[in-house]
Amino acid sequence: MIDFYIMKVRLFATLRQVAGAKEVEVDLEAGETVRHALERLVELHPNLKERIFDERGDLQRSIILLLKGRNIRLKEGLDTVLGEGDYLAIFPPVAGGKGSV
Repeated sequence: MIDFYIMKVRLFATLRQVAGAKEVEVDLEAGETVRHALERLVELHPNLKERIFDERGDLQRSIILLLKGRNIRLKEGLDTVLGEGDYLAIFPPVAGGKGSV
C-alpha cells in the first residue's frame, strides 16, 4: 500500500497568474481528501487562499474544481477522498469576451 504520493494541481486563468505556475505538485498521504490537497496548495501559494476558500473555509461558490475531469460538487465535495493517479484542475470565475449575438 502506498503511504504517500504526489498529486498534480492544474491552475487556470487568474489562479495561474497568482501562483506563477500552471501546475503545482502537492504531497499527500493515503486517504487524504480534496480539502487536504487544497490546503497544501495554499501552504505553497498563500495568495491563493482567498481566491479558493471563502471566510468559512469552504470552496468559493464561483470556483470550478474538477477531479479527473469531474466536478467535485457532484461527488463528496471537499471531503472527496483522493488516490494515486488523481489530479485536480481549478478554474476561477471567468468573464469577458466581446462580440454581439
